[in-house]
Parts: sequence; structure tokens; C-alpha cells
Amino acid sequence: MTHHSIWLLGLSLAVGVASAGLAEAKGAKPKPVPNPLAKIEHIVVIYDENRSFDNLYGLFPNADGIGNAKPAQSTQVDVSGKPLPRLPAVWQGKTPAADPAYRSDLANAPFRIDDASGYNMAITEKTRDLVHKFYQHQEQINGGRLNRFAAVSDAGGLTMGHYDGATLRMWKIAQRYTLADHFFMGAFGGSYLNHQWLICACTPVWRDAPEALRAKLDKHGWLLRAPDSPATLDGPPKWVNDGPISPDGYSINTMQPPYQPSGVSPSPADPRFADPEAKPLPAQTAATIGDRLSDKGVTWAWYSGAFNAAVEDGAKPLDQRQVIYKSEGDAPNYQAHHQPFNYFAAYAPGTPARAEHLKDGEDFLKAIDAGMLPAVAFYKPQGNLNQHPGYANIVAGDDHAADLIERLEKSPQWGSMLVIVTYDENGGFWDHVAPPKGDRWGPGSRIPTIIISPFARRGVVDHTTYDTTSILKLITKRFGLKPLPGVRARAGDLTNALEMK
Repeated sequence: MTHHSIWLLGLSLAVGVASAGLAEAKGAKPKPVPNPLAKIEHIVVIYDENRSFDNLYGLFPNADGIGNAKPAQSTQVDVSGKPLPRLPAVWQGKTPAADPAYRSDLANAPFRIDDASGYNMAITEKTRDLVHKFYQHQEQINGGRLNRFAAVSDAGGLTMGHYDGATLRMWKIAQRYTLADHFFMGAFGGSYLNHQWLICACTPVWRDAPEALRAKLDKHGWLLRAPDSPATLDGPPKWVNDGPISPDGYSINTMQPPYQPSGVSPSPADPRFADPEAKPLPAQTAATIGDRLSDKGVTWAWYSGAFNAAVEDGAKPLDQRQVIYKSEGDAPNYQAHHQPFNYFAAYAPGTPARAEHLKDGEDFLKAIDAGMLPAVAFYKPQGNLNQHPGYANIVAGDDHAADLIERLEKSPQWGSMLVIVTYDENGGFWDHVAPPKGDRWGPGSRIPTIIISPFARRGVVDHTTYDTTSILKLITKRFGLKPLPGVRARAGDLTNALEMK
């Protein structure tokens, strides 16, 4: 064969190989890119209650804490915008005359609740509850000025209080793993709405809700004060109609689920359901993270402390109940609005999905010990262990969470596990960092969040901006799910808190 023939043969082979490669490139599927999160086989979310970041972790070393607050962020103003000469009294009853056990000598500044030379209430004691509702919270934030917390709170100056959390066990766990100090609650307001945002990044709807349930707003879009609402230093504010439904039919404050366990009486037709005459929220149909996981064949469950006992309790008349919204003695004080899936038609009583995915807290403990947790597990402590002001103390809930972490670290599944301990919302407590720009629903104030895992960065404070929908974003990314529409594009996905080796 001549050199010319060899050259032509080589050219022909090269063209053929190139053509075949081009054809293969056109017809073949691209090779899958390895998922850097694939080593995480189990994601656990522990969801505590009602604490702002500053309230518990504002003194945490290297965090964006209270020491960074500017006077303009901490100085509280009255309804006219004038700085207050002092904080309002810490109202215990509706007025001082109704209950004289209140404080009225607090300077207009953040203060330590547990300081013996100051407010002098130990971290083991229960404070009163503070208002934490949708429209009130937006007025407290006041466009990022953060200066109307005291003027709006029904607990007066208590809203400016915080603790030295260094004695808490979860504080010490945060020092070992990653504390996120710019993690914001998903929605303005309270527990009910933020639980919904945790599972669906959405706000429930009731388009034809009765007019009596619709909030009345002022020109700012804040809740309308009553004509006889007292001056800021004279008593807690009064409202024209503090309804749980927005004027355009969104359910923004606590309503009861349509299924038991619910805070309303059982239906006469079927005790597994709530009595429709008591106006529970109609069953919701939006897509949830549970639906997305099930569509992909990924195992999951929501574990509620005292759920089984509450189901039995829910079949009883209200005057015979001992579990649902009962805080006397050692009652678990099951909070019906803390089980968000119980609002959705897909998880109605009698459905296979309910039986498979809505579990009791004891099931959670057994699954941890047996190494049988599903791929995604949400855990909600019962009321007396969730740290909610008014009916729970901080230490009992903190100990409960720390016990769970120690148990999870001993689980057979620990090596492939990621645990997120966070809070639903701020509980009406002030925080000095303004929420990032979001949408109509949030995000709201900062909340403590700890990322605990063999893959977590160690001894780090993560300053990345996150919100509750970041948890959904991480789950979606890890398991290749179809994203939920309400998840915020600008919120981080928690991967900055991880080191995937």
C-alpha cells in the first residue's frame, strides 16, 4: 500500500470515528453527574418552638449577636414613632390593675431575663406567652427598623428580653457542629403558618371564609387598632378584628385542622373528623414535601410527640379531653396546629398515606435505636417539651433535644445522617437583624438553627442567609425532587454548613 493510500485510509477512519462519536453524542444520554450529597442517606428535622436567635443565642461567641445591634435597631418607639422613655410594663394580665405582678422599670434597651441583678427570672422558669401573629409581626419589624416590637406586643417589654444560653446543652452541641446565625423563619407570624411553610412553602387558603374571620387592616397593611387602644406605656394594644384570615382569603393565623386530633369537637358523623360547625380550616390540596418524596419513592414520616394519645383524645367531647391543648400537671399538651399534614386531604383519616407517614413520637425513638429511620424524618416535640413561652420552659425542651441528639449519634444510621435542629418562629421576641427581602409571606425574624452531622463543619458559625424553605431546598436537592413553587430562590440550601469529603 502506498503512502498516499495509507493517508486516505487514516483520514477515512478518523472521519468515521468522528462521525460515529458525533452520532453517539446526539443520540446518547449524558452521563449522570454524581450528587455530592449522595452520602447523606437520612435527613432529620427537629422542630422546636418560639425563640428568636437573639433570645437564646445572642451571646454565642463569633455569632452576629446582640453586641452588634445598633441603637436604632434596639430603641423602641410608640405608635407615633417617638422613642419610648422606658419599655412598657411586662404585662401579666390584660392591665396592671388586673394583675399587679408586672415590671414597669425597664430601660428602653435589650435586657437579660435571667440576670439576677436585672429581671431576675431563671432560665428554668416559664415566662408568659407573647403575641406572635402575622400582621403584628410585620408591624414589629417595621420595614427592617425593628423598633415596634414593644409597641405591638401584648407582653410589653418582655419582647426585648434574652438569655445567656451558655448553660444549655444544645449550646454546647452547637459549639461542636455548625450554628447558622442568619437563618430566618419562613413566614411572618406564628407556629401554625410556619409549620405550613416547613412542609409546603405555602399559605393555606379559605377563599369563602366568613367575613367575621377576616382581619381588618389599616392604610399600612398592619392590623387596625381599636379607637380605645391604650397608649404604649398604658397597656397592651387592642384591635378592631384580629381575625385568622386575610381580607383576600388566606389563613394566616392559627386555625384548627379538619381532622382529629383537632382543637374543636369531633364531628357527630365521624369522630375521626372535626365538627364542621366549629369552622375548622377546610382540607388543603397544595403539594407538600411529603407528596414530592412519595412521588419519587423516598421514604419519610412526620413524628409528633403524643400523637397516638391525641388521636384518642380527639374522639372525645372537649370537656373530657386530657391531652389536646391541656397543660395541667404532666399532660403532654399536644398542640393540634403543630401537625401540618393533618390539614391536607391527602392525609385524611382512613387514607393509606396517613397510616404510612403520620407517626407518634415513640415511633421516632424506636426507629432511631433500631436504625430504621426513613430517608426524611420530621420530629415535633409535644407541648411541654417544645420550649414555647407560657406553657413550657427552655431547659426541659433543650434537654429533650440534646437527649435526642445523643441518641441519634449512637444510631446505626448516624454515619449517613444529617440533623437540623431549628425553631418554627421567634415567639414574639425581638431580634436585631432585619429579615432579607422576600415575598408577601416572609421571611420573618431570625431563629436558631444547628446543623449536626458527620458531614457538618465543626465548630463553625455559618453566616449564610437561609430561611425555613432552605430545608425544603436541601431535601429537594439531595433526592432529586420536583421543587415546590414557594421555595425562595435567594435562600441558601444549607450546603455551606457541610463538608462532603
